[in-house]
Amino acid sequence: MIPRYARPQMTSIWEPEAKFRIWFEIEAHALDKMAERGVVPKDAAEKVWAWWRTDPAIEVGKIDAIEAVVKHDVIAFLTWVAEQVGPEARFLHQGMTSSDVLDTCLAVQLARAADLLVADIDALLEVLKRRAIEHKLTPTIGRSHGIHAEPVTFGLKLAQAYAEFARNRERLVAARADVATCAISGAVGTFANIDPSVEAHVAEKMGLSVEPVSTQVIPRDRHAMFFATLGVIASSIERLAIEVRHLQRTEVLEAEEYFSPGQKGSSAMPHKRNPVLTENLTGLARMVRGYALPAMENVALWHERDISHSSVERYIGPDATITLDFALARLTGVMDKLLVYPERMQKNLDRMGGLVHSQRVLLALTQAGASREDSYRLVQRNAMKVWESDGQLSLLELLKADPDVTALLSPEEIEARFDLGYHFKHVDTIFDRVFG
Repeated sequence: MIPRYARPQMTSIWEPEAKFRIWFEIEAHALDKMAERGVVPKDAAEKVWAWWRTDPAIEVGKIDAIEAVVKHDVIAFLTWVAEQVGPEARFLHQGMTSSDVLDTCLAVQLARAADLLVADIDALLEVLKRRAIEHKLTPTIGRSHGIHAEPVTFGLKLAQAYAEFARNRERLVAARADVATCAISGAVGTFANIDPSVEAHVAEKMGLSVEPVSTQVIPRDRHAMFFATLGVIASSIERLAIEVRHLQRTEVLEAEEYFSPGQKGSSAMPHKRNPVLTENLTGLARMVRGYALPAMENVALWHERDISHSSVERYIGPDATITLDFALARLTGVMDKLLVYPERMQKNLDRMGGLVHSQRVLLALTQAGASREDSYRLVQRNAMKVWESDGQLSLLELLKADPDVTALLSPEEIEARFDLGYHFKHVDTIFDRVFG
């Protein structure tokens, strides 16, 4: 992974030393259960654990050197362990196959990565809730198709984002549970040379559940769902990032990324303040989504196993989780320090001469007896004059001067339809739904 987009805690899960330590724990816990069952000598398990309790350094370079000769990573690791432990190490890996170690290790790594990602989402949710409450009744314009529609509040925008990431949290928790399975079932998954109780013991010790049917590998539909979930979370990140990017445009400027002292926006134009963080998030989201497709293609393996999935997962396991971890943390920082400009929001609301209230007038005319078609026509013909004047004319004044409208509504009734607060009467209801 590119260090620029990586954080140490997540990166450490995928470092070779961490991987080899997980491999050892899987092998040693399996050895414990086999010793308990009398399959191997108890003193062999004791000797292996006694060496481990010395907290030995994992000599990654030496293991790699062995692999360069034997061309097999698990055999290289076991050979290195045997060199450290002595003859008792021959009882490691009894009845097991490489995928038992590799797949169970990957499950542990993905589960640990998911735990960090859940914590990332929790931190983001906390910020979104705080900012949503802060701007619960800050009026702003709602847009559809990028065009002014009707008033909303900035707090509602953030509440929507909170609800979306709360759903993502639930999805991630479910995906974590689904992928956190252990397979210690031997060649082609029949338990011919190892008892299922060994698998159950390792699963318990490693914080996993037992894979019901593992063939020789854990079925990759689990991994496909996991990486697809990461892709959905990335899409939600991009959605909020794009909202910020749009709001920061010079013509809008209702909110913008924090611009720190000494920061520079352009090598050529000293005046620039660009939404570089949210643009970066858009790019990172594309990468995380890109990892979902190869994960899905990994589902279709030959018969009981092949290793076409292996090279893919060596990429996407670290890259997807490290990138998403970084992106969630970056988004949290953006939203925490986001500069919000309520006065500019109000200015933009007022910019189009009251057009944002057109629906209320339309409904009032229908309630006064006009057909919907006639009501629409009366409001639209005045609204288009305002639109074409670029907001220089007032919809309220045009309607009050239109005899066809005033034949149905009094000036006071027309003015009542231009009350901004009317649009926010159910904000509390929505907040209660979102935040409880």
